[in-house]
Amino acid sequence: MASMEVETPAITLNQVARTMFYLVTPNETSFQHVEEVPDYVDKATPIFLGMLVLELVLGWAKTGSLVIRINDGVTSVSAGLLSRLPLLFLRSLELSSYIYIWNNHRLLELPWDSPWTWWLAFLGVDLAYYWFHRFSHELNILWAAHQAHHSSEEYNLSTALRQSSTQQFASWILHLPLALAVPPTVFAVHVQFNLLYQFWIHTEVIRHLGPLEWVMNTPSHHRVHHGRNRYCIDKNYAGTLIIWDRIFGTFAPEGDKVVYGLTKQINSFDPIYVQFHYYPYIWRTFWRASGVRNKLSVIFKGPGWSSGHRSPGDRRQLPKVTVKEVPYNPTLPVVLQAYVLLQFLLLLAVYTDVMAMKLILSQQALLLLAGYIIFTLTSFGLIIDRRPNAAVVEMFRCALLLGLYRFGYMKVAVPSMPFEVFICLSVLYWALQTLSKLANGKNKQH
Repeated sequence: MASMEVETPAITLNQVARTMFYLVTPNETSFQHVEEVPDYVDKATPIFLGMLVLELVLGWAKTGSLVIRINDGVTSVSAGLLSRLPLLFLRSLELSSYIYIWNNHRLLELPWDSPWTWWLAFLGVDLAYYWFHRFSHELNILWAAHQAHHSSEEYNLSTALRQSSTQQFASWILHLPLALAVPPTVFAVHVQFNLLYQFWIHTEVIRHLGPLEWVMNTPSHHRVHHGRNRYCIDKNYAGTLIIWDRIFGTFAPEGDKVVYGLTKQINSFDPIYVQFHYYPYIWRTFWRASGVRNKLSVIFKGPGWSSGHRSPGDRRQLPKVTVKEVPYNPTLPVVLQAYVLLQFLLLLAVYTDVMAMKLILSQQALLLLAGYIIFTLTSFGLIIDRRPNAAVVEMFRCALLLGLYRFGYMKVAVPSMPFEVFICLSVLYWALQTLSKLANGKNKQH
C-alpha cells in the first residue's frame, strides 16, 4: 500500500482537559490512521501546570501552607522529564510493538470507528494496566523501576509526574493481546487517556466523591495505594476503574491517616539516585543469596522477600507507621530555593524546545542536549540535598549552559544580555563557593 502523509487534526485545550477525566466520546476520539492520533499527553502540559497552580491556591486556602515543597516538587517534575527523554531517540516501544503484532499476527480486525471497539479498548487497556501495575509491586525487578513513583513522602499533583525512566521498557508486554483484534489507533488513544486520568487523582485537596468511589479510581483510593501504612501495602492498583481491585481482592478503603513514601526512605532529592538506586541493591542481594533458587527469588519474588518467607514478603517485618513521621526536608536558604526554581524554569523551556525540535535536530545535538538535561537535574538534586560537591558541579553546569547558548545549541525565551549576565554571575558565585570549601578543607587539615 502506498504511504500517504496524514495530517494530525488540531485539538483544543478543552478537549485535552476532558480526556483527563475520560469525558470524551468515541466519535470525537476515533481515528483511522496512527499518524492522526494526537499526542494528548504532550498537549496536556498547560493543563498540568494550571492544575498545579490551582492545587497550590486551594491547598493554601485550606491549610495556610504550601502543599508542594520546592525540593520535592522539583524532584518529581525532574523524574517526569527523565522518563520522556528516551522519546528523543526511540519511537514508543509500547506502540511500535503493538503495531508489529497487529500487522503480522492479528486474528480479528475490529472496526476502528465502532463505539464497541472504543469501549472494549477502554476496558482492555485499563485491565492490562491493573495487572502490570500489580506485577510492578510483586516482582522485585519491576519494582526496581516503579519504586521511583512511590519515593515521594508528599502526595500532590507533582507526585503524578514522578514517573520511572525504565518502566516503559516492560509495560508494553501486557498490552500485546489487544493487538490481536483492536486497531492501533484505538489503542494509542486509550493508553494516553489511561495515563492522563491518573494525574488528577494524586491530590489531598479532593477528599471523597460519593457513589463514584464504587466504580472509579479516585484520590481517596489512590492515596491508599501510595501509603506505607501496613493496611495500604499492595492495595488499589487501579488505573481508571477501581472495579478491578474489588474483583481481584486488592481493594482497601482509606482508613487511618495515610503516611506516604517507601517503607525504607531513600532520603535524597537527586533524581538519578531516585530512579536507579534500587538496581544496585538487587545486584548486591543477588550475589549474596545462596543457591540458584534464592538468587532467582531475589529477582522474581516481591520486594519484601527474604529466604524463608514466601513472596511478596512478610508484612510483619515492615516498619511500623506512627503517623508522626517527619519527611526528609534538608534546610535550604530561601535564596537558594529561588535560584533552583529559576534555573529549573529555564531548563523546562530548553526541554520543551528540544522535544518540539527533535525531528530536525541531529543525533549529536540530541545526545548533547539530553546529556545536559540529565547533568542539570543531577546538579539541582545535589544542591537541594546540600551535598559537599554541589558547588563545583553547579559551577561546571552553568559554564556548560553558557557555552551551549553561545554556540547556538539552545535558545531561551529571555533577552540575551540579562541571561548571559545571570549565568556568568552564577558561575562566579559557585566558583567562590568551591574555593571557600577548598580553603576550609585545607584549614581543617592544618
